[in-house]
Amino acid sequence: MNAEKPTNNLIAVASGKGGVGKTWFAITLAHALARAGRKVLLFDGDLGLANIDIQLGLMPKHDVGQAIAGKSRLSQCIERFPEGNFDVLAGRSGSGSLATLPPPRIERIGRELTALAGGYNHVLIDLGAGVDKTVQMLAAKAARTLLIINDEPTSLTDGYAFIKLGWASHPEMEIRVVVNAAESANRGRRTYETLAKSCEGFLHRRPDLAGIVRRDNRVREAIRAQQPLITRSPTSEAAADVEAIARSLI
Repeated sequence: MNAEKPTNNLIAVASGKGGVGKTWFAITLAHALARAGRKVLLFDGDLGLANIDIQLGLMPKHDVGQAIAGKSRLSQCIERFPEGNFDVLAGRSGSGSLATLPPPRIERIGRELTALAGGYNHVLIDLGAGVDKTVQMLAAKAARTLLIINDEPTSLTDGYAFIKLGWASHPEMEIRVVVNAAESANRGRRTYETLAKSCEGFLHRRPDLAGIVRRDNRVREAIRAQQPLITRSPTSEAAADVEAIARSLI
């Protein structure tokens, strides 16, 4: 268990399973916060399966893998994403060894990230999917975690597992739920209530709802074009929903 207090402006973006739009959401939230005048750093914490650089069409000269290997400091790996007006710490796609780092190395990266947070209004950590040790250690650094789910039963089940393990090791952890790709705001709220009631029944507390992002075909188009949604389709429903979540975090 990490006894350190979490860093106030660190926000972890998590999901119990892959394929729910976690990385897309982290990118879009970073862009929305930057558009609101905030200084933002987006850290690709999905060590070994990193893809923020791919979704943004970046070819970074430096990445987190170099910092982990001791070839550079984390601060030296920061790259600017001018189109979104935010900074990025890219991961290294396809490097499976990074996904099984020993805890001391993860802890060192966490300390460096916490130090960098002093220069930003918000630092977003795009965690790997699941509940492994790397995810738990990085999430513990953040003052709040946004858990991304959708209405699939496996997403709800794995989301519950993330909450249960998170609160078991860090009872003070603030977890807020984001329902992604909801058919409507009402359907999204029902999905959230399904998860929240399970938490109430078995864990005797419920996570708050951070927001609902409606299903929008323009999300897929933006990902295929390797462009941020807010740049490509600024008036889309999904963009408006993420910007509403961003405003609630400021």
